[in-house]
Amino acid sequence: METTQNQPLTYKKGGSFLIEDTRPEDVFTPEDFTEQHKMIADTTKEFVENEVMPNVDKLEELNYDLSVKLLRKAGEIGLLSVDIPEEYGGLGLDKTSSMLVAENLGKAGAFAVSHGAHTGIGTLPIVYFGTQGQKERYLPKFATGELISSYSLSEPGSGSDALSAKTVATPSADGRAFTLNGSKMWLSNAGFADVYITFAQVGGDKFTSFILEKDYKGISLGKEEKKMGIKGSSTRALNLDNVQVPAGNVIGEIGKGHRVALNILNVGRFKLGASVIGGAKAVITESVKYAKTRKQFQVPIISFGMIKHKLGEMAIKAFVGESMVYRTAGLIDSILQNVDKKSPDSSVLTLKGIEEYAVECSIIKVYASEILDYVVDEGVQIFGGYGFTEEYPVARPYRDSRINRIFEGTNEINRLLIPSMLIRRAMKGELPLMAAAQKLMEEVISSSAGESQFEGLLADEMNLASNAKKIGLLVAGTAFQKYMDKLEHEQEVIWHISDIAMEAYAMESVLLRVKKMAAAGGKNIGFYADLSRAFAYGAIERVESHAKAALAVIAEGDMLRTYLTAVRRLLKYTPVNSAYIRRNIADRLAEADKYEL
Repeated sequence: METTQNQPLTYKKGGSFLIEDTRPEDVFTPEDFTEQHKMIADTTKEFVENEVMPNVDKLEELNYDLSVKLLRKAGEIGLLSVDIPEEYGGLGLDKTSSMLVAENLGKAGAFAVSHGAHTGIGTLPIVYFGTQGQKERYLPKFATGELISSYSLSEPGSGSDALSAKTVATPSADGRAFTLNGSKMWLSNAGFADVYITFAQVGGDKFTSFILEKDYKGISLGKEEKKMGIKGSSTRALNLDNVQVPAGNVIGEIGKGHRVALNILNVGRFKLGASVIGGAKAVITESVKYAKTRKQFQVPIISFGMIKHKLGEMAIKAFVGESMVYRTAGLIDSILQNVDKKSPDSSVLTLKGIEEYAVECSIIKVYASEILDYVVDEGVQIFGGYGFTEEYPVARPYRDSRINRIFEGTNEINRLLIPSMLIRRAMKGELPLMAAAQKLMEEVISSSAGESQFEGLLADEMNLASNAKKIGLLVAGTAFQKYMDKLEHEQEVIWHISDIAMEAYAMESVLLRVKKMAAAGGKNIGFYADLSRAFAYGAIERVESHAKAALAVIAEGDMLRTYLTAVRRLLKYTPVNSAYIRRNIADRLAEADKYEL
């Protein structure tokens, strides 16, 4: 069963959004979902509402049997097999389908983590790197939930430097097995997993991935971690004491475990972006319902301007995050649509396609996880003192949200990765970043930078998004010119460059979505145009702040003043009445009694 798009998706190089303008018709949006996409979303939503949410309190008690039972129920309706090829009992669907499952599981909190650990980092190493025998042995049982998988990369003391593993794998004299010794941390699903995907150093410096089964002699688990949130997910340490592992359980090549680890993390970031947006929508719905019924001074609090501001901003951020997530899903599907799933190198080509958009995956991981943090924080504030109690529905999402800025590489690590990946591609000649930066510098000198090049709906805002990208190039170009290969040590500058790139991607994603909706004859375009305007003008203020802070580190004196003049020229705009827009959005939410834009 394959999901087909309404029309072929347009391929664009990863990271090219920063140096090229994109046409509305070239972005994939939620309005482009096929009937099959909608069916998958509805199936997931019904499963969460009917099976998971009634059991949330029991899951919070770490009921392993219940977690396994629910995972197997998910397997019965295909929710464990979206990314598994058909020949191994899966559905083999597109990445948009995978994102829809992740999004609609987002409100399930800890169960979403259990599901994601199994279907993502626990399954995909074998999907993409496994041998034929490994795929035949494990994937059909992963698809049904007969076997539950886990993943163990981190070690005590390794932190974000996960590839500096101390766990060792010693080959036997006959080469038929390895003996593993060491400890791993933070295994999601550890308490009930049947399989552990793990990593160890062969020969002291050959980082390698292995498949372990729970009944291998020498395997033991640490006690359950007492976590701040996602309490219903099992998180334990994995201890390996002379564990004998068949050589046939090596995933990929010896010494190439970093390819497994980094690529799977990349996929994890991609899916996490969808999951947290789903969680944000659920919290907005609960906040709207409460604000309509809670009265102060004899009127519902949803009638108060500051409550409307909060709800309006929460909804704007969720809509923007959704736009970014599915734009990225469309990009990945665009490069995968021509991969022959039956060819022997289909897994390699699929991974290469996903890796092409590593920058965008890091962007949505960071940006969307911080959207959810904003939403849950404001949700608690809307509930007031009740929001701080476990009896009301926002305390658990508030606790659960915090891990997402740490999962799949911390947001700090991803902020460092975004510019470094862009520069690495430029140095390889894969992305003409330097040429674009040089052209921009010439425009700045000639005072032609900032001139409008867009027409029609949202022309001014599209120009701002384009100029935000130019500011990103200006800051990145001046930083690279000054620091060259030492730029990696200037983390504050990299952070600002990364945030400018993220804001530009967010602005452009929502503006292009609305323009595409308008071109298709969508309804209420004025409402959506206003929503995107409110976001764009807030985002450009953040871009300006990041640019000024970075340039103050990079330059001084006349040179700094020259750069700041260029920034001002690029950021000429008249603010909109965002208070009115947020009030209008809050009124729409109140009428729908949920997040529905």
